[in-house]
This record gives sequence, C-alpha cells and structure tokens, in this order.
Amino acid sequence: MSIVKINVLQVPEGRGEVLEQRFASRAGEVEKVDGFESFDLLRPTEGTDRYLVVTRWRDEDAFQSWLSSDAFGRGHAQSQADRTAEEGAGAGHPGGHGGSEGGHGGGGHPGGEAAQGGGHPGGGPAAVGSELWGFEIVTSATRASD
Repeated sequence: MSIVKINVLQVPEGRGEVLEQRFASRAGEVEKVDGFESFDLLRPTEGTDRYLVVTRWRDEDAFQSWLSSDAFGRGHAQSQADRTAEEGAGAGHPGGHGGSEGGHGGGGHPGGEAAQGGGHPGGGPAAVGSELWGFEIVTSATRASD
C-alpha cells in the first residue's frame, strides 16, 4: 500500500503567502515522477503556524528516487545557494539536517526548498523550521460516485 510523507513547516506570521507562491511556482515537477501519487499544501486555519506539505507515494523506493532525481536537484539548487550564503552570514535555519527547512536530513519533499531563499519572490526564508513525518496508509477512503 502507499506511503505518505508530511513535511511540517513552521512559517512566521506574514510569510505564508510567500511560501504558497514559492510552491505554486514549482508546480508540475513532482507530478512527472514515477511512483508519485498526490501532493497537498495545507494552510493552517486555527491554532498553529505550521503548514503541512503532504505527499503520497507508491512506496518508499519511489520517494527515495524522487529525492535523488535531477528534477529534485534542479528545484533545490537555488535554495542550496541561498542557504549557504545565509549561513555564511550567520542566519542559519532550524530543522532538517541541523537545519534546513527542506528536511533533507529527514528525507526531503517536493517543493520544500522552494520555501526558502533570497532568489525567490519575497526574499529570505518563508519557513524557519521543518520536520519530516512518514506513514504507511493502513486504511483509505474516497467519495463514492453517485
């Protein structure tokens, strides 16, 4: 059965729109990957500053293939350069592998690094921390057709 990866992004007040624009600008990349099933960016509506990036994959191998793909690398190249420049200036980012909001230390996700970087609209990081959660789907349901 499918697996789900959820990247939990902590987004400071006023940066949500920037994060959303960055994800929208990357639309289409992950959809081409073998084993990809779905993607949702969830905006918080009450009680939290965390956005959820929810992806569904055929299996763990499909997800890992995405992480090592050229498309993932291209989409994250600008963000890597931005992060390096920011860390050199002492800014840094909590979460991920000692820090990045893209969650590479925990496995990454489609679009996550798009949430950061001075080369993107809005400049600077849109999220200040991330966690990657992984789940296996045990039971699932969709709306029945009429």
